[in-house]
Amino acid sequence: MFNIFFTAEAKKFLKKLNKEDSKRIISTLERCRIRPYAHVRKLVSSPYFRLRAGDYRLILDIKADKLLIIVIEIGHRKNIYK
Repeated sequence: MFNIFFTAEAKKFLKKLNKEDSKRIISTLERCRIRPYAHVRKLVSSPYFRLRAGDYRLILDIKADKLLIIVIEIGHRKNIYK
């Protein structure tokens, strides 16, 4: 099972969200902990992955050798890729 680490920017965004959206993001990450590659998609021309949680997207870095998922950024689907 993978461990989850949040960057400071991701933690700050998660705290600003309402309870319903933050619970959805946390539960999606918990589901992703067992087999992350089954839930994520690779970003084009980037070493990172994306994870969908409702209207929000999470930019992740997965370190398989250390069993670590790093949440780099969280944002609304309209603004996250800019």
